[in-house]
Amino acid sequence: MRRLALALTISAAAPIAAAQEPLQPVARVDLDRYAGRWHEIATIPAFFQRKCVRDTEALYRAGDDGMLVVVNSCTRADGGREDVEGRARIVDPASNARLEVSFVRLLGSWWFVFGGDYVIVGLDPEYRWALVAHPSRKYGWILARTPSLAPPLLAELGTRLAAQGYDPCAFVLTPQSGSGGPPPAPRLCDLPSPR
Repeated sequence: MRRLALALTISAAAPIAAAQEPLQPVARVDLDRYAGRWHEIATIPAFFQRKCVRDTEALYRAGDDGMLVVVNSCTRADGGREDVEGRARIVDPASNARLEVSFVRLLGSWWFVFGGDYVIVGLDPEYRWALVAHPSRKYGWILARTPSLAPPLLAELGTRLAAQGYDPCAFVLTPQSGSGGPPPAPRLCDLPSPR
């Protein structure tokens, strides 16, 4: 497949480390408020994002099929845009914080056997930022409604991710046009500790 699945394409076969505690999702996600455009602020670099150099985004909206439409996009090194469309289905309707995402469509159906887990483990009360995790801790994202977040907040979010079993040093900050300059540090753990 020529297109690149970005922030949500996760290998369903990714092993869950035996020593890992289960992720602790947020209590409730209002999917209407969650819908819209999110900028990728930081991520654990993954093979499916290898073409992306900046401006990685995810757009969510309600689909006619009862699932969320997911459109991921980014800018390549040649300046062109890379995008892919997929679907997210709710796994835990009590909270809406656990979803499965697939970017594979065959014979008119979305194939979630090729999809991956999407667990919202942190969410700003005003839906300004979100922490998205995978049980393997091999994938993870900090998303925001704006192209950047203040370094103290980013450091705090790194602490929250560490509490979920992540290594904050695995997260690389994503360059975003319109963020007011280059990222303040290349990795999440390079930011000053929150006070």
